[in-house]
Amino acid sequence: MQPVVRSGEPALSAEAGALGVVRAALLEQSGLVRAVASGRRRRFDPPAYQRVEVRYVDLKGQRHLQITEFDERQAHTRNVAGAQPDFAGAGAGVAGGEIEKAVDELLGLAYGSWHVETTSETLRLRYTKKGKELLHRQEDSREQETGHDRVKQRVLDPAAPFLIELGISDHLGRVKPSRQAKYKQIEEFCKLLAPALDEAIAAGRIATDRPLQVVDLGCGNAYLTLAAYHLLSAAGHDVRMTGIDHNPAARKRNARVVEALGWQDHLRFVDATIQAAELDVRPDVVLALHACDTATDDALARAVGWEAPLVLAAPCCHHDIQKQLKSVTPPAPYALMTRYGIVRERFADVLTDSLRAAVLRQVGYRVEVVQFVDSQHTPRNLLLRAARTGTKPTAELQAEYDALVTEWQVNPRLAQLLLLEPPPAGVGL
Repeated sequence: MQPVVRSGEPALSAEAGALGVVRAALLEQSGLVRAVASGRRRRFDPPAYQRVEVRYVDLKGQRHLQITEFDERQAHTRNVAGAQPDFAGAGAGVAGGEIEKAVDELLGLAYGSWHVETTSETLRLRYTKKGKELLHRQEDSREQETGHDRVKQRVLDPAAPFLIELGISDHLGRVKPSRQAKYKQIEEFCKLLAPALDEAIAAGRIATDRPLQVVDLGCGNAYLTLAAYHLLSAAGHDVRMTGIDHNPAARKRNARVVEALGWQDHLRFVDATIQAAELDVRPDVVLALHACDTATDDALARAVGWEAPLVLAAPCCHHDIQKQLKSVTPPAPYALMTRYGIVRERFADVLTDSLRAAVLRQVGYRVEVVQFVDSQHTPRNLLLRAARTGTKPTAELQAEYDALVTEWQVNPRLAQLLLLEPPPAGVGL
């Protein structure tokens, strides 16, 4: 019998097994919000796709199970037809037939973790190195919608004490109107953090027999630092969190908040620049939210130097490449892309993050570039999600990168830090 672990409770026995619990949630078409499978189980052949996302959508008056499978380069989406939806909300019931067959096929693949969000709870299933099932169940009383146009769910309760201490929520646990954008940014960042961590653990890149080491580089006022600590601790992880920033006023303020929350034993702040930060142990996860311009490159380089298994970075401004493009002759026939300032600026954003992803792939990381929040909350809404695999770069990858930087005559900061010479680890081992 495999253990089922609820937040704050000892291990319980699952009558139908952990995978059976996940299966029931996937088939509940009126309750499933989203499910993500990733990683792979040890001693099993890897699935054909790196990750799969599942949810229900209504298309032409009929409910479908939408399955999106991701490989190294793109997403492949297919829709499996099911029952007629109950638009009156009177219980659409459990899916059957072709949908049930599709779900069973997905569960039969050797994914190492499942992250399932429903209208009532969040399930996190992962497999240990020995093949043991571990299922965490967190009840969720927050309102969620399962409509196909928009999926709304909250992983950060607005009434969480840390949000009140930070001044994002008021004393009644409601997000302040002036802080909605900041709340949305950190919440959407955390939505991508949780399944990415599950995948890294399932793949054996992060050990579970010791505390989880997380570092937030350029943490500033520590919104993400505190949110990540809250989220991961609630999921059952024994977290050791470090926020790094070279701002004495912010550090003192952050320390006061941590003490008020009683988290000072597991969460600390270090006064240092990103380049000069020293750690006692290697981090498992490195975060960076809106580190300005080349500070994002510094954060990525430090993560690589530490050989961090998982890195999530949301870049901010991209002035470095923008300036370089002003003084180069664009390759034909792309002169129009740099003629106008606003177009050049946006193109520089895309070029910068594309080059960052290419550099990370050359030093042994699998990289995804995704939108983590709608542009109405911040125009800087791309996220680089990188998982260390140790894979050597192919000749094709190196040739593509060399051709791109040569044609555009740019010298990316991250390439200077990582490809010219290895960065220092900065870990006292």
